[in-house]
Parts: sequence; structure tokens; C-alpha cells
Amino acid sequence: MKRIAVKIGSNVLTRPDGTLDVTRMSAITDQVAELHKRGIQVIMVSSGAVASGRSEMQPSHLLDEVSSRQLYSAIGQAKLMGKYYTLFREHGIVCGQVLTTKEGLDKEDHYLNQQHCMEVMLDEGVIPIVNENDTLSITELMFTDNDELSGIMAEMMHVELLVVLSNVDGVYDGAPSEPGSKVIRRVSTATEDLTGYIKAEKSSHGRGGMLTKYRIACNVAAKGIPVVIANGRREDILLRVVDDPEGTACTQFVP
Repeated sequence: MKRIAVKIGSNVLTRPDGTLDVTRMSAITDQVAELHKRGIQVIMVSSGAVASGRSEMQPSHLLDEVSSRQLYSAIGQAKLMGKYYTLFREHGIVCGQVLTTKEGLDKEDHYLNQQHCMEVMLDEGVIPIVNENDTLSITELMFTDNDELSGIMAEMMHVELLVVLSNVDGVYDGAPSEPGSKVIRRVSTATEDLTGYIKAEKSSHGRGGMLTKYRIACNVAAKGIPVVIANGRREDILLRVVDDPEGTACTQFVP
């Protein structure tokens, strides 16, 4: 395996109070650094900017949804990237920020420019960290969430695997909190439709939910790219998914 994309959800990177979980960020960075040292190119699609910005300040007056998102993302993206920069530097690795918008990627020249930029970064051993530019995006022009963005990046950069890190082990055959619910270990997108199992609930800090993740994973797998949904809070989960997906609690989507 030479190139993978990893999407890290807000609920993986933030504590319940909305502050950045630096311990978890450090653990994920360590795993990405290990893959990098093995010669595997890693593209990170990282949420957490809005959540981390929200924990930094309280606005002086009530803001509407778009204004608050722009404010928090502007503050939080700097904070998030600063922490990633410091953590990767400890491994002697350089990371770089790539901010994008749905409207921009709909334009061929913007799409090709971003693709070229990321190819140059990877060729030079730099880890791209991609996020939506929430300071520019408004509601009707936003990605559904970073799950959608990670699917686009996986296809754009011709990765061999997309790993979506959430706060649960994968797609369950019932509500994850209910006794008896089990992780569905393997999904054949050509023959199965599991939407009936999945509750349309959104995460507490992110915009998406498991139903969105499932649909994006099916779409990416249908284009020939394997997808894994796994719990980003489990010990060494990224390395385990790459090295031994069959022996790891996760949901695999067969391309």
C-alpha cells in the first residue's frame, strides 16, 4: 500500500466540552508518522476547527449560524494546525494546510490546481491536512460534512484506502448504545443496503452522522476504493486497520 486518506471526525478530536483532545491528536499523529516512515503517503482530512475555536472565546453578542461558524473556524483552524505542526515536527515530518470549498472543487481549474498542489506536497514528503474553508462557505454551498470531502479527496488523489475515524467501531446492526447491537464487519455495496439499520443522528460536535458516513463509504467503494469506518479513540486503530483489518473491530466496505 502506497497511499491512503484518513478522515478524522470532530468527536475524535474534541472532548465533550468542545476543547481539543491533545492526547488523542498526539496518538493519531504518532500513527500517521509511523505509516509515513514506512513509505506510505497519508492524506489527512481533519475536522475540529469550529469545535476548537468555539472553546476559545464567547462572542460579545448573539451571532447567527453562519457568522459564528466563520468566527470559530477562523480561530480554530489556526489553533488546530498549530498543534498538528508541533506534533509532526517532533517526528521530523512537515505537514501543510489545504483549505477548500465545494464551490471551488466544482470548477475544473480549481480541482486540478488542488490536485497538483497535493501531489507536490506528497512527492516532497509533506503530509497534507485538508479541511473545508468554513470562513468562505455558507450553508447552501457547504459540503455535507468532512465525510463527503474525504470521499472527494480519496477519488481525486487515487488512494488505495480511505479510513474514516469516528467515535464508534463502525456500522452497527442497531443503535450502538443498545445491548446486543453488533458491528457489521463487511459491506458489499453491490448487493446490500443497510440504511434501515442506521439511525439518522448527527454527532455532537460535527455536522454528519453514521448514515452520511455509510452513504459516502458506499459511493467511494463503488468507484473501486476500499473504505473502513473505525473508532478513532481506540489504541493504534489506524495501524491496526492498515495491518490487520480482518482482526480489528471496524466496518469494511468492499470495492
